Amino acid sequence: MFRNTMPRYEILSADAMDTLDAGWRRLVSEIGVEFGSARALELFRQAGQKVEESDGHGIVRFDPDFVLEQVAKAPRSFDVQARNPANTVHIGDDAMVFGAVYGAPFVREGDVRRDAKMEDFRNLTRLAQSFPALDSAGGVICEPEDTPLDSRHLDMTYALQTLTDKIYMGNVVSGVNAADTIAMTEILFGGRASIEATPATISIINCNSPLRWDERMLEAQLAYSEANQAVVLTPFLLMGAMSPVSIPATLVQQIAEALTGVALSQLVRPGCPVIFGSFLSNIDMQSGSPCFGTPESAIGLLCTGQIARHFGLPVRSGGGLTASQTPDAQAGYESLMTMLPTFLAGINWVMHAAGWLEAGLVSSYEKFVLDVQVLEMLQHEFTPLEIDEASLAFDAHDEVRHGGHFLGAAHTMERFRTCFYRPFVNSSENYERWMRNGAKDAAARARDVAHKKLDEYEPPPLDDAIREELTEYVTRRRRELGD
Repeated sequence: MFRNTMPRYEILSADAMDTLDAGWRRLVSEIGVEFGSARALELFRQAGQKVEESDGHGIVRFDPDFVLEQVAKAPRSFDVQARNPANTVHIGDDAMVFGAVYGAPFVREGDVRRDAKMEDFRNLTRLAQSFPALDSAGGVICEPEDTPLDSRHLDMTYALQTLTDKIYMGNVVSGVNAADTIAMTEILFGGRASIEATPATISIINCNSPLRWDERMLEAQLAYSEANQAVVLTPFLLMGAMSPVSIPATLVQQIAEALTGVALSQLVRPGCPVIFGSFLSNIDMQSGSPCFGTPESAIGLLCTGQIARHFGLPVRSGGGLTASQTPDAQAGYESLMTMLPTFLAGINWVMHAAGWLEAGLVSSYEKFVLDVQVLEMLQHEFTPLEIDEASLAFDAHDEVRHGGHFLGAAHTMERFRTCFYRPFVNSSENYERWMRNGAKDAAARARDVAHKKLDEYEPPPLDDAIREELTEYVTRRRRELGD
């Protein structure tokens, strides 16, 4: 977990915030938000909101003040426990927590792009465990097509629990999958009381933008909120497709969707942990393809951090996002165009921090390592500068005097091993040495690092009784699910 104590970069004036506030209030009260869950609609109806229901779906027109009353019940920050207490994280305040890519159906390694396999899922989980800059492997690091659809969530959760000792994300495909994740988490952490006292999972609940929360996501949200597990209420906004083409209109829609999702969790369990989610970018207006690392997405990201703080909520956004098909220069600069404002905005929960490629369709081994390299450098860059007598190095000047050099000075010799950040992928070799070593570009060097990390990987220790109970649960549930 990284503590970002740098000042936040905020671009919305007080007048702009007032205008956005009026906009989301009008949207939720006049247009309303659709919820595909009879239970959610009943909760809102009992709370006095206007509900127009048909076949389990319905439009809720909200009193904006009611929404704010519910939002005020949510904690400004909270902890998420890991099975290794050293890896427990804080969500909110100045903490930044980083997880790997999520949801890709394909994997890329070198020139090969293929369907993701369960062994890829395990390998990417091992890589996440191997890099201290990452706080979590995430959840669906890739979608393993060689395992049965109805039960693969069991195998993925088991891998996250056993191959890492960091926090992990819960499965959200359905309420059944959420219930399995909760049950397995209870096994890992010693019972329901333990995980209700301190959450042990974070789960992504995506809005079917515009203005619709669908049934499967809501089933998972209700299950996790009942168990006091953290949920990230995330509008999925590609401007021009799922929201209007203007940034202010998109921000208003984002507020309306996120806050109504937060309100539902608070009706289920007042005080349960939630995160104001944001996934905001735009489409290419010529092709309709999603774009990432755009100036518009960066502006939206900076605004989102400020908006979430305005409502007193921890915030999710950012990541190493790119539309590039390979881990090339485009992938590098688009990812940095997203990751740098992530730090400037002080985002608390950062998904897709490593491995995202091809607009999220691909989990890439090389991109995973390159993203971690950038992440480490940004964490170093955003660490406050210490200025004291030792760092002012007056003695070094006294030793070297005029026109000399500091290579052999005592101050240099005492600090040369740790004075500068040392990248593990970058090459600063001269041309001749670089040629002798194979003339490898950054992607090839990153692939070497990935292989080395996987060769050196050792699973974190886990009590044999817990492992056996988890294994028995997975075996039984797979049989019950018909796989």
